[in-house]
Amino acid sequence: MGLAADIIVIVLAALAGGVVAQRLKQPLILGYILAGVLIGPYDFGFVSKVHDIELLAEIGVALLLFGLGLEFSLKKLQPVRKIALIGTPIQILLTLIFGTLIGMGLGWEPVPSLWFGSLISLSSTMVLLKTLMNQGWMGTLSSRVMIGMLIVQDLAVVPMMIILPQLSHPETGVPLLAWAALKAVFFLFMVILVGNRILPWIMTWVARWNSRELFLVAITAIGLGIGYVTYLFGLSFALGAFVAGMVLSESEYSYQALSDIIPLRDLFALLFFASVGMLLDPQFLFEHLSTIGLLVCLVALGKGTIFFFLTYFFGYGNVVPLAVGLGLFQIGEFSLVLGRLGVQSGSINPQLYFLVLSTAIVTMVMTPFVSGLTAPLYAFGRKWIFKKAPLQNIQTPGVELENHVVIAGGGRIGQHVAAVLRRLELPFVIIENDYHRMVQIRNAQFPLIYGDAAHEIVLEAAGIGRAALLLVTTPAAVVARRVVEQGHHLRPDLHITARAEGVEQMKDLYERGAHEVIQPEFEAGLEMTRQAMLHLRIPASEIFRLTDHIRSELYAPLHRDYFDYKTLADLHKTSEQLELTWVRLEREGLGAGKTIRELAIRSHTGSSVVGVMRDGHLFANPEPDFLFCQNDMVAVIGRPQECRAFETQINSGGAENQPSE
Repeated sequence: MGLAADIIVIVLAALAGGVVAQRLKQPLILGYILAGVLIGPYDFGFVSKVHDIELLAEIGVALLLFGLGLEFSLKKLQPVRKIALIGTPIQILLTLIFGTLIGMGLGWEPVPSLWFGSLISLSSTMVLLKTLMNQGWMGTLSSRVMIGMLIVQDLAVVPMMIILPQLSHPETGVPLLAWAALKAVFFLFMVILVGNRILPWIMTWVARWNSRELFLVAITAIGLGIGYVTYLFGLSFALGAFVAGMVLSESEYSYQALSDIIPLRDLFALLFFASVGMLLDPQFLFEHLSTIGLLVCLVALGKGTIFFFLTYFFGYGNVVPLAVGLGLFQIGEFSLVLGRLGVQSGSINPQLYFLVLSTAIVTMVMTPFVSGLTAPLYAFGRKWIFKKAPLQNIQTPGVELENHVVIAGGGRIGQHVAAVLRRLELPFVIIENDYHRMVQIRNAQFPLIYGDAAHEIVLEAAGIGRAALLLVTTPAAVVARRVVEQGHHLRPDLHITARAEGVEQMKDLYERGAHEVIQPEFEAGLEMTRQAMLHLRIPASEIFRLTDHIRSELYAPLHRDYFDYKTLADLHKTSEQLELTWVRLEREGLGAGKTIRELAIRSHTGSSVVGVMRDGHLFANPEPDFLFCQNDMVAVIGRPQECRAFETQINSGGAENQPSE
């Protein structure tokens, strides 16, 4: 089968490696790299056409950068913009100088030393995010500082891919580098200028078909197509993919595009990291074990120190500098991307790449353990260094929604709920991926995220971590199930109210994490039944008893488990048994010219007068001596039969209705 057989072997091996990494609570990319090492030509040799796999892996690199472009947003940097936008370039420069000095100290040439400094200046976004989630540090000030710096580091990969290969051609000097930079700037300008006009129009046209498959093909074609045009222009294939993602990130389709492209990106990224592992020669690792150990120590200590003091000088205190230093010391996955580019361009030799690769893998494996030392080291050293400041998990204030309602589904029910919430001035956001509904929601000026609420990325974009309630209004059973599962997974404590189409789906949603499940069709049918029985003159008490019994049977889990819902249901049942009626006093009736006390309304009818409208003026809760006049509009409250009795008494002239003294 040739190449197909190699791909099958890689996927199977990566699955095994990923399972092992997951069980050990390590990032999956380490399992992929380990799988590549085992099946590569230096070990068991299951994969023979490594070069062909490397070509496929380039698509993975392009999709990685495409996804990076889609995720790029200056809003994410807003809370930590100073250290991210100013501090990160300083950190990259300091680390580059530090790495160059290490290379020169080991006897390397200036250009390879400079490459080494550049490669170690980048940290691992994938490894750090996995570590932060496992340790429960997501959302803290430390995590926001680290994520902000990582975003800028990832963006720095783009100019590095342009500049570093030119360093291997010193005979051409500055002109070649300047020409490459000029071409890159011109191309970026043209793509952004043209792309901002054309790409949103293309995505709008595709979204109108409401086809997930066509939408996926469109965004993949845009990312890889622009990347290929960039390659024909003489620049990096991955650079074009990044620019395409950055252009799409400004459109309303960005979240859905990112959620759709992630599975494809991860599959090709698997090939990339597996191909990285195939290049690792275990024999080389053992032969250079002392050098690799030295590089690991120098990189970890040097980068950690740079991050620590840089964070401190930017005004962050307490545990933040220590957490940043112990979290970002490793070498990142984009360093491996740059290293591969260096080998392909002849800028660095394979031996240097193997050293960087080995050092990167070791530092990635170390990250969860080293980062886990943050709290105990801080507690141990705060007496001397941190002035006894308490360990803090401070969250920076942002512009994001807080305690808001996330409405998954922008159909009629979702838009009706949104209209009520707007009237009550309560914060909310709607998630919808149907184009026509999206247009309706946008015209209504409701807060909107275009995307599939069943995807983690889209829910996070809607601020699920800060939400007070998740409403799943979509009628599709499969979609509702996935949204409830994903919402419960991201926020186990979040209150989730879902819509169901039947009893079986209702039970299923309860099992998957929903707190309340409503059946609109059931409620509509129950109301129609109630109206029909009223028309057939069935006693109101019997109607209320029957409908309440049916509803109680269906919603028994809620009545049993949630006191607030039971109270609300009891109040609703009570309100259904009360009626507010307005009655006009007629000329021939007994009411005009008499007081409430004289008519003895409560003792004769059981109803109570709560208001009188006279000549446009409302008299609320009138006193017993209030005198009725002709054409008064009297509001009484009571059970339906009591309100009817009042209407009969007040407008009847018969002797049998005379009040007793």
